[in-house]
Amino acid sequence: MSYLLYHYYDKDLGPFRNLSSLPFSQANQILNQLIQEGKGFASRRSNDYLVIRRELEEQARNAFIRKGGKPRNEFPHYMTLEACCWIKEWYIEGCEINIRLDEFNEDSISFTYGDLFPTMRYEDGKFYRKQVYTKKEIMELVGKLGLPQEWNKDGTLGPERYVEVQIWDEDIISKYLKKRSIIIGGA
Repeated sequence: MSYLLYHYYDKDLGPFRNLSSLPFSQANQILNQLIQEGKGFASRRSNDYLVIRRELEEQARNAFIRKGGKPRNEFPHYMTLEACCWIKEWYIEGCEINIRLDEFNEDSISFTYGDLFPTMRYEDGKFYRKQVYTKKEIMELVGKLGLPQEWNKDGTLGPERYVEVQIWDEDIISKYLKKRSIIIGGA
């Protein structure tokens, strides 16, 4: 099976915008503006969101390197393994991009079984918590457990709602990047 990766974003902002790539003070200013505006999913984030996000991204990056990954970026861009359409609801005018998984070099992408935040922080004893997977490993796991967006569509069975893909290289996604002075995070 040839899998697709999906990236969700707000039409007005464009795809692959990443708060983590900005200096902390600038990223925090943008996050505070989003919270004050009260629009979209990002407006519901806590004040310590950026600190936690950067810590989790560093943990994921280090775990990926230990497994042989070769991230070129300090912070990842995010996608999902296969579609998870409810993520579009996070945005005022949600859009999506999909790219074939096979277009990416395996040493430039990592995976978590669920969103990075709950996967790395949730304490429920599930074996895939606090784990970062390679492409081969996630394919085996999906073969055993299925995709969370299929067995947990409404989130009632836990925090895992999709397989998250961390893109550590802009080579493939560069054709989707729009040159702007303000960059805002996506899925």
